[in-house]
Amino acid sequence: MNSNARISTLTIISAFMLTIIPLPAWAQALRPDWVTLVLIYWAMAIPASIGVTIAWSLGLLLDVAHGALLGQHALGLVLVTYIVHSQHQRMRISSLLQQAIVVFFLLIIKQLMVLWVSGIIGQAPDIGLYFVPSLVGALLWPWIYIILRDLRRRFGYRAM
Repeated sequence: MNSNARISTLTIISAFMLTIIPLPAWAQALRPDWVTLVLIYWAMAIPASIGVTIAWSLGLLLDVAHGALLGQHALGLVLVTYIVHSQHQRMRISSLLQQAIVVFFLLIIKQLMVLWVSGIIGQAPDIGLYFVPSLVGALLWPWIYIILRDLRRRFGYRAM
């Protein structure tokens, strides 16, 4: 396994750990979508290595972790990864603020896909605080980007 695959795998595992770690009830609504944020970064940084197949696999793992309908998160992650792949060169040259805005809309798209599938099967969640994690994720994006970029550079990535 080369250094590209090692560091991206470790950060994705870390994102899963942050996703399943128990939080107090008041903080549940503030938990960002860590896996989607990390996947967005790697799909933008190394699009040749992180594609829709990996997004689908991660989505299925998220479905299992959340006890959701199999394919629910996978569909959203595939759509987000496809959009990132089609726009990764534009996203790379954007400022962190512009990237955060794009990431906010990508997280909203993923949340809408999950909400849509939940609605179809009759298990739509309370919509009150449903999109707060997208906002929190967008606010955290500059730090996530900088941390992952520094890890990528430290372990040999020079592509971005």
